[in-house]
Amino acid sequence: MESTSPYEIGHGRRLLGSLVALGVGAVALVLLYPGGLGKAGPVEVTGGASAAVYRAVNGAVAEGPSGVGAVLDLGADGLLVVLGGLLAWVGWEAVRRRSAWGIAGVVLVGVGTGVAYAVSEALKLVVDEERPCRAVRGVAAVADCPGAGDWSFPSNHATLAAGLAVGLTVLRPRLAAVALPLGAVVAVARVAAGVHYPHDVLAGAALGAAAVTAAAWSAAPPVARVVAVLLERRGRSNG
Repeated sequence: MESTSPYEIGHGRRLLGSLVALGVGAVALVLLYPGGLGKAGPVEVTGGASAAVYRAVNGAVAEGPSGVGAVLDLGADGLLVVLGGLLAWVGWEAVRRRSAWGIAGVVLVGVGTGVAYAVSEALKLVVDEERPCRAVRGVAAVADCPGAGDWSFPSNHATLAAGLAVGLTVLRPRLAAVALPLGAVVAVARVAAGVHYPHDVLAGAALGAAAVTAAAWSAAPPVARVVAVLLERRGRSNG
């Protein structure tokens, strides 16, 4: 049974790294925030760089073959399943090796991703940003536009994708070549489908990455110690 990590660092450095990750994520959210707090009605973003990129991307996609919207929707959901499957595989490998640090890491990536998703849902209710497929005139979304009240900022898909992709990279750096591009494709697909602005997916990615990084860095040692004790007890009971 593995109870220590060859890449373990001091508690102070872990805490500092977690605070830095959360700080960077918070700054990114503030910079990407579309405004509108305290104002009646939803926020509609119709100008600026994000709306311009949205128009360009969605206009180009709209000229493609019919059915591309459904493909983009299914593709984004499918890639999230792939990322989740990769995390499950890493977890299974950790259990098979009886690696306390590996199991703790997978648990924390899952928890961090879940927390990031919950925060993204809360932010949607606070910001009330209208979907670009309803706010931006003259551009038809290639996918079905979510119903009224299903707000746009930040992107849940991008939050989940970044959380899983960054978490997999932290756990298994060799998976970065697969996980990070998959996470990026999910984010781009949401813009190409016409249901999110670029700033929505960037904010979601920053949120997911920050939450998972902070969780993995700050809580890995105590969680690994608990897992090590549980593995030892299980070994005794099986023996």
